[in-house]
Amino acid sequence: MKNNKIWLFALLILAWACSGEKNTETQVAEVVVKPYPAFNADSAYAFVQKQVDFGPRVPGTPGHAATKAWIISQMESYGMSVQTQDFQVKTYDGLNWDLSNIIASYNPQATKRILLAAHWDTRRIADKDTERMNEPIDGANDGASGVGVLLEIARTISSQGLKPEVGVDFIFFDGEDDGEPEMSSGRNNSQIWWCHGSQYWSKNKHIPNYSAYYGILVDLVGAKNARFYREGYSRQFAGGIVSKVWGHASQLGHSGFFIQKDAPEIVDDHYFVNAQAGIPMIDIIEFSPDFGFGHYHHTHQDNMELIDSRTLKAVGETVLFTVYQE
Repeated sequence: MKNNKIWLFALLILAWACSGEKNTETQVAEVVVKPYPAFNADSAYAFVQKQVDFGPRVPGTPGHAATKAWIISQMESYGMSVQTQDFQVKTYDGLNWDLSNIIASYNPQATKRILLAAHWDTRRIADKDTERMNEPIDGANDGASGVGVLLEIARTISSQGLKPEVGVDFIFFDGEDDGEPEMSSGRNNSQIWWCHGSQYWSKNKHIPNYSAYYGILVDLVGAKNARFYREGYSRQFAGGIVSKVWGHASQLGHSGFFIQKDAPEIVDDHYFVNAQAGIPMIDIIEFSPDFGFGHYHHTHQDNMELIDSRTLKAVGETVLFTVYQE
């Protein structure tokens, strides 16, 4: 009887072990990675350089006008349906600015849509610098890097035989970077002077009742040794998307860029898309919970010497992979 109990116990252990192995195999089999194309970081880098070559993209300047025409031309050349959303705003110092959001759509008939966004304007002052503070910055990272990543994703989708199963909308927001100077003493707390484009679009969508499954904003995504933390509003409004994207980054080998650590809330374009448009959107942005923005932020150090194709690849490949897994 004792031996039978021993054998029975042994059989139960074996059955449990086999069951555990079977469950493990089943779980692994359920993790299916859909095919996705490669992200060309050198091409994204060239797109960043092209924008910087236009000069600062401050509204009302030749650089701004040239960049607008170029982005539209690029997206149209990729077979996207492109429209602009023109509007006027008053700046923190009383100027009237003509701004334009640029919206391009891939597979506009698809009901399930992913929204990808960046801002394409640059700051007209270098208020965190110690010299030439009243001159506009190049905005290689703050503006051009996000646009470069989105243009390369759009080019990849259009040039590959492999297509995502969802519709993708690209929005290039204007007027994001014209808030009050860093040391301004005349702040009007009842008015947010940043993110004009996303504030306008969130209340005046390019298509009535437009919605998306979720959105990803890319901002400050090209600097050397950048680290991307889980930003506060992203976690508040779209925590599941944060987990998904950071998980994809780790799966692709980019965990050195996408850090599993929380950062504070930042008022960026995604805030208004979440709070006013009702679309869950996360922000991939270089903002450290310990140090805040990088040393280059709103200074003349935000130039092409700062940009690293490895950072562009980490962000671009992660976002592209995420779109193709839907």
